Amino acid sequence: MKIKKALIPVLGASLIAPSFVQGAQAQESMSQVTTPAVELRGTLDHLLSEHFALAVLSMQKQYDGDDGAEAAQEALMQNAADMKPAIASLYGDEGAEEFDRIFSGHNEYTADYVQAVKDGDTEAQEEASKMIDEFYVEFGEFLEGATEGALPSDAAIEVLDIHEQQVEDAFNAYVEGDYETAYMTYREGLSHMFDISAALSNAIVEQKPEMFEGTTPLTDAGNLRSDLSNLVAEHFALATLSMSKEFKDSEDFDFVSWAEDENTADLKATIASVYGDEGGEQFEQIWQGNHILAQSEYVNAVKNEDDEAKEAAKNKLSTFADEFGTFLDAATEGILPAADATELVNMHEDQVFTTFDRYTEGDYAGSFETFREGYAFTFDIGSGLAGAIVEQNPDLFEEEAAMPEMPQTGMGGSQQGISLQWMAWILAGATVAFTGYFGVRKFRTNA
Repeated sequence: MKIKKALIPVLGASLIAPSFVQGAQAQESMSQVTTPAVELRGTLDHLLSEHFALAVLSMQKQYDGDDGAEAAQEALMQNAADMKPAIASLYGDEGAEEFDRIFSGHNEYTADYVQAVKDGDTEAQEEASKMIDEFYVEFGEFLEGATEGALPSDAAIEVLDIHEQQVEDAFNAYVEGDYETAYMTYREGLSHMFDISAALSNAIVEQKPEMFEGTTPLTDAGNLRSDLSNLVAEHFALATLSMSKEFKDSEDFDFVSWAEDENTADLKATIASVYGDEGGEQFEQIWQGNHILAQSEYVNAVKNEDDEAKEAAKNKLSTFADEFGTFLDAATEGILPAADATELVNMHEDQVFTTFDRYTEGDYAGSFETFREGYAFTFDIGSGLAGAIVEQNPDLFEEEAAMPEMPQTGMGGSQQGISLQWMAWILAGATVAFTGYFGVRKFRTNA
């Protein structure tokens, strides 16, 4: 399988499912997770959440005087430019130009805000804040006009206001050294972008139903895809950030690592909700030891210029990929074959390592290029996992299907969407195979 180089899928009837999704689906008919409307939502999930991740990263690097600050800002601006084709396919070139003027401008205002804080210039800081406030009002009005009122400006302004406040709060907490608040807000803000894309995609589809073949983005299958993409994308963003912070012995490293642990805890809670605490503990041990901790071991090996330790860390990650591929094969009853799943995990880890290696080598533009490729790839993974789960359990994703109430993991995401606990409940049919994989004789079932 080859990684897609293009980061922007073509919208409308010509939307193309990722290669991972195509390989995971046995039926020839369109999957519920790759309908035109759900693909639109997936595209917006990707680009809007990437905007948030890059905005926070760019602000931190600019404030710290990091050598990669310019490359981070360029990646943020390229993210905005990549949205133009999507907007043009919906609202024409004129609409795309107006969108770009408004959206790209607010990235510059954010950079001005950081510089003002860094310089201690309160007047310039207030001016930058004023321009940012004007952005979300102007952008809210643009969205109302573009969607012909399907997304009212008041509603759009409200969610954009929350977004900008989260970006500002995460940055201000970082500057003040309140890293726990900074990264708690980071997680909340990243998830909030998926709420925005859900609302925006629904408004667009309501406005142009014929373009999306009568499909809707806010389905159980679409929610599952979005929630899985949220968690996997957050993992990638935090993993690459954690490695660079550890390499530089940054003061906030422990808190980035804490946020990464919170991301892991969401997965652990998913497993424990079906297989009990013992199953959750086994999952955490495998996920942390041969995965998260192996990444940290690689960072320290690079710092110490220890080639043998670097190779040992890579071998651990290869073992993790094999084990996780076996798990996915068993859990999905072969819908995701072990060989394909293992290859995907290896590709993901290669993107994490290449992002880090290029950064330590001073190739900052290359590092952010790989970051963007890797971040985009996580949405292929989320789509593919969701497609396999829906194919395995089609009755659970019918309009009338009743789903049990499940405990919340605290991950965030769409408030109307499926929690990742659903994934565990859906995979309950694979208990025997999964039990064998973890090597635990008995799991308690909470369903």
